[in-house]
Amino acid sequence: MPATLPLRHALLAVAVMAIWGSNFVVMKSGLEHLPPLFFAGVRFTLAAFPLVFFLARPPVAWSNLVAYGLFIGFGQFGLVFTALNGHISPALASLVAQVQVFFTIGLAFVLNGERISALQGGSLLLAASGLLVIGLHTDAQTSLTGLLLMLGAALCWALGNMVGRKAGQINMLAYIAWSSLFAAPPLFALSYLIEGPAAIATGVTESDLGTWAAVAWQTVGNSLFGYGAWSWLLSRHPAALVTPMALLVPLFGFAASALWLGEPLPFWKLAAAALVMAGLSANLLAPFLREQDREKV
Repeated sequence: MPATLPLRHALLAVAVMAIWGSNFVVMKSGLEHLPPLFFAGVRFTLAAFPLVFFLARPPVAWSNLVAYGLFIGFGQFGLVFTALNGHISPALASLVAQVQVFFTIGLAFVLNGERISALQGGSLLLAASGLLVIGLHTDAQTSLTGLLLMLGAALCWALGNMVGRKAGQINMLAYIAWSSLFAAPPLFALSYLIEGPAAIATGVTESDLGTWAAVAWQTVGNSLFGYGAWSWLLSRHPAALVTPMALLVPLFGFAASALWLGEPLPFWKLAAAALVMAGLSANLLAPFLREQDREKV
């Protein structure tokens, strides 16, 4: 296993993290008008069409495409959009989402037999203590419901990571487009049942240029580029080496939320971020230390 990512791959991962971190603010702006589940459904509809008419279906099983679409589109983003709709602030959402690192590594251990070191176990405890700080400081912007929704989203993201790795080295743009076909229908169905046709019609009618710009960014920047590049990296490198790059997302998320939305950053938020980031950083060291131990043998 290589000790580090190649420079070009590392820079690609940083670009994805910058998009994902600032994207929580973009999602929040779109939710000013559009209901969350409907917003997510529109996003994945546009990620699928018209690309599926121009890109051949990737050579993977239909079950793989369905699973990725459901875990990432319906599961992860259905929960993220719902959480951001008044249940959690964008900065904290960007932080809690990174628990997917530990879910991904845990799933890699269970499903693929990848080893988990003592350092990775300790890093999980550090991150968990940061989540506890968030849970103890619920307020008007962040509720326990929002925290639980984001944890569910992180688990769905990790499951999507596992499915994406099994797809192998394929055309990831086509993979994202075709898998999005299976994300949009359940999102629209749930939106109709929960949010209702009246809320959907009002949201579409009241949407402005900024709303549709947020939708476009969700589709092109976050889904097609972001998840395409992320799945491409996971198909070429061990999960324990790639997924810790997500520790950069909260840095971009906190900065974007503070600068664009004026979100306050009291001490407890910074302390929670420090604990989660410390856990993610310690986890980042694990594969390097493991490789050094192998070289000494």
